[in-house]
Amino acid sequence: MDKTKPFEIISARFQISRESAKYFLIRVQKSFKAEKPPHRLILEVLDGQNFESLPKPHQIATLMNESGVWVHPLNPEPAIPVDEEDIYGE
Repeated sequence: MDKTKPFEIISARFQISRESAKYFLIRVQKSFKAEKPPHRLILEVLDGQNFESLPKPHQIATLMNESGVWVHPLNPEPAIPVDEEDIYGE
């Protein structure tokens, strides 16, 4: 049985740190209101797609929900942070 953890596979595939891969998986899980998908299932969905770069967590959660892989209510997509206007006028 393969003992490689899902975050290690994501880390290697997208060339990100292991901590960033863990954070990504947790953010995908938090995109769902109550029932959280297991990390292995999230990895299977990623493997089934040809992403060149790591997609946004909510994008994967939406894909899982719409394709019927994990049909549970989603939380709303988080707002995109916007830089504040420069109040000093530089």
